[in-house]
Order: sequence, then C-alpha cells, then structure tokens
Amino acid sequence: MPHQTDPKGELTLRTVAMPADTNPAGDIFGGWVLSQMDIAGGIAASERANSRVVTVAIEAMTFIAPVKIGDVLCVYTTIEKTGTTSITVYMEAWARRNRATDRVKVTDGTFVYVALDASGKPSSFNQ
Repeated sequence: MPHQTDPKGELTLRTVAMPADTNPAGDIFGGWVLSQMDIAGGIAASERANSRVVTVAIEAMTFIAPVKIGDVLCVYTTIEKTGTTSITVYMEAWARRNRATDRVKVTDGTFVYVALDASGKPSSFNQ
C-alpha cells in the first residue's frame, strides 16, 4: 500500500496537543484524539444537516501513529453518505510535528451522526 502524503477531505478542526492530554507513557491519550475527531465530525455533519446533530456510532477507528505534546492535530472530514436523518463522516487526523509543515497521518475513522429537531427527536434534513 502506497504511503499517503496528503490528507483527504476538508480541514475542519485544528488544535495543539498539550501536556494535560497525555497518557502515562507520555503520548497524547487516544480518547483525546477521538474526542477531537468527534467534534470535527459534528461540525461537518451539523453544517450539512443545517441542524443540531448527535453522534450515534463510530463504525471504525484506527490509531496509526502517536500524537506528541506540541503537535498541531488537524482533522479533515469527508461526508461519505447521507440518509433520511443520518450522516456518515469519514475523518483523518494528521499531526504537524514541531509546528513544521511535515505532517503524519495519526488516525482515521468513520462516525455516524443523526440530525435532531428542536425537541431533540431525529429529523430529516435537506440533502
């Protein structure tokens, strides 16, 4: 499999990994990375649905490389599929090491969101 050099999707979220986000081994905790991806996916899904959305499933998540303190975590999103109320978002997380332009793909995953109406019930959206 060829090495991927460019992210797929639209840059949706960018944040710096801080010391408070580490696990006992000194790497950034996987749950922190997952939460950043969920935030980015929620932004993309909400923009598509033009409404509030909630996460209903993580269909796949692969940790490829560790995120280090000081890395700029960049999450790229692609809408893969839309249903009547659901939106499937594929995401890639890339780390810029030492704030340089060099990037490494650290995680990818597929999340599913559901659009909600004002009363919090699933609702259809304009696709």
